[in-house]
Amino acid sequence: MASLLARLNLPGQRDPGSPHAPVLAAAATAAVSVLGLLGLGLASVVVQTLDPAGGLPVAGSARLAGQLWLLAQGGGLTLGSGPLVLAPLLLTLGVAWGLSSAGRGVVRACDLTGGRPLAAAVATAVGTHTLLTVLLALLVDTPRAQVDLLRSAVGSAVLAVLAVGWGAARDSGLLDDVLDHLPGPVRPLLRAGAAGLLTAAALGLAVVAVAVAADAGGYAALSRSLGGSGAGAVGLLVLSVLLLPNAAAAAIGLAAGPGFAVGSGTLVSVHGVTLGAVPALPLLAALPDTQAVPLVAFLSQVVPALAGLVAGATLGRRLGDTAVGSVVAGLYGVLAGVLLGVACGLLAWIAGGSLGDGVLAEVGAPPVTTGLAVALQAGVAAALAAGITRWRSPG
Repeated sequence: MASLLARLNLPGQRDPGSPHAPVLAAAATAAVSVLGLLGLGLASVVVQTLDPAGGLPVAGSARLAGQLWLLAQGGGLTLGSGPLVLAPLLLTLGVAWGLSSAGRGVVRACDLTGGRPLAAAVATAVGTHTLLTVLLALLVDTPRAQVDLLRSAVGSAVLAVLAVGWGAARDSGLLDDVLDHLPGPVRPLLRAGAAGLLTAAALGLAVVAVAVAADAGGYAALSRSLGGSGAGAVGLLVLSVLLLPNAAAAAIGLAAGPGFAVGSGTLVSVHGVTLGAVPALPLLAALPDTQAVPLVAFLSQVVPALAGLVAGATLGRRLGDTAVGSVVAGLYGVLAGVLLGVACGLLAWIAGGSLGDGVLAEVGAPPVTTGLAVALQAGVAAALAAGITRWRSPG
């Protein structure tokens, strides 16, 4: 997307304040929504063709794709079983990447460097994406699946502001200008927090993979419970893939100590396991089969410390150009651990949600306690890693 926009030959393109920037921003943002919905709709139609009974019609597949698009941006649906508010985060990341690429492409194509032209382009992109999302919400709203219009509008606007703003600020140089005016350790701290979060997410995915592999029989049983429907099996497999980041966030909550819930009847932590009825989703085969705490849960407790070590080592290396000793670097490491805890808490909050009323009203890891637990454990590890790294490479 960015490379395509950069090659566009628009009149007045060489003018940094080109009036074509808002038009191009609106077109690029609309293209992200159109292409994304077409991809989801095509995938839904292909999956439905595997159903021997015929599956959903094309209109139903398109509506399902639109509802997934809304959920990925923080929207909500009200079904017969209650409210459905759970963002498939892998799809959310895809939408964010597309919007960010659109912002970067507009900046490159129109040579925007900051000021009012950049703000106008970002505002136009955000407004366009929000408007298209609201129109989509009105189109896919049905009596059986009522769309929460307010959540959809606010969620899409926030996502567009963050994604388009990030892409535009990064390519225009505005982000670097802002960071250059902040105190010296801020940039290393942000990089350390990002490195620690990526490490925690990767280790969380590894925990989920081990748990699913350890109960391959349960995964197969859940798949067979669909009654041989190819559409159902493939559809739930795709949904499980889209929910992998959500599962990784739950695994971080498990590793930190608070654990996670799949409704009020199923609670999993290193302190105990309570099992209840859960949806027939193959990904949930990773849940324990008994009340005993599984071995992988105990082993996962190293995740916050390992993420803190990576954050601290990254911080120690990034402080190389500043006059900071190992002791001060260790103190900054504590801040990096706190920043990592805040990031993990936000991830748990975004990844959680609701699958209905009653026993499935709450799904995911508790954000506040997860963030606090990660901050405490990662802060100690990051302080040690930052101090040692800084001591070994003081220059």
